Amino acid sequence: MKTLLLISVLSFLLSFVLGLIIIPLLKRLKAGQPILKYVSEHKNKSGTPTMGGIFFILSTIIICIIFDRFESKILTLCIVITTAFAVVGFIDDFIKIRFKNNEGLKPSQKMFFQLIIAVIASIYAFLSGLDFLYVPFTTNVVYLNWVSIPLNVFVFLGAVNGVNLLDGLDGLSSGVSVIYFFAVAFIIFIEVNVNSHFYILKGEYLSIVKLCFALAGSLLAFLIFNVSKASVFMGDTGSLALGGAVAVTSLMTGNTFYIPIIGVLYVITVMSVIIQVLYFKRTKKRVFLMAPLHHHFQHLGYSETKISYCYMIITLLIASVAIAFIL
Repeated sequence: MKTLLLISVLSFLLSFVLGLIIIPLLKRLKAGQPILKYVSEHKNKSGTPTMGGIFFILSTIIICIIFDRFESKILTLCIVITTAFAVVGFIDDFIKIRFKNNEGLKPSQKMFFQLIIAVIASIYAFLSGLDFLYVPFTTNVVYLNWVSIPLNVFVFLGAVNGVNLLDGLDGLSSGVSVIYFFAVAFIIFIEVNVNSHFYILKGEYLSIVKLCFALAGSLLAFLIFNVSKASVFMGDTGSLALGGAVAVTSLMTGNTFYIPIIGVLYVITVMSVIIQVLYFKRTKKRVFLMAPLHHHFQHLGYSETKISYCYMIITLLIASVAIAFIL
């Protein structure tokens, strides 16, 4: 546990230092975030540097390499997958900045790249024998065989786009994700050390715990720069990488069912967009004042800080209950 805490602290410190270096550089490069015209509450954010995900992803990778030295194959794969999604996000952010609009990659292009990464990761997991899922709060295991491939692809796409859509207010996605990664790390740690309930090598499991602690520590430092009024946005560089990390850390440890539990706000965010779009196409009316859901609350008059704070509290409460039930 001391090692894990050290990883978290060092990740925090490195991410903070990188933030102090990279944010001024982004400003000099005029890497400002174009703001959607119909989000009137965000007019004053135009020009805020984006691609801040670079420094918390870099921090996470560096600390994991220092403490693992590529000894864990699964941790290496998790880093590669997370980085691959970060690259897709970086390309999207670069196009937005280069052409001064908020479009970036076309939705079909972004989905294509995400799908390729998700399929490769899911096939690798299946061929490595990682085709099982723990049933939350029990010691039961479900074996999926080849069905795990399409399920895991779905999980990847859902998690990546869920985190991406949640990244709409200062401190929202980063704050929720800090709690998510700490919670998942504790669940995996408990599965290995308390319940002795695991199906891959113990060292491989613990390497994923290290990754989660590194991500959480790095995100805590990012929050210093990202809380309202944000001095930097994570951009798709950060949000797609985080979504990839949410999916791959759970997929590789059999804890996929915990994503919609602890990450329920990712799911609700995606569902609010789907409901809004389908209902509008059918009736030409809207269920929410604006989707995703956090913008609905914003239009009701709640501040960004209050919305982000409430989302974090909800995630913390759910995570606490989930951890308590498996002890």
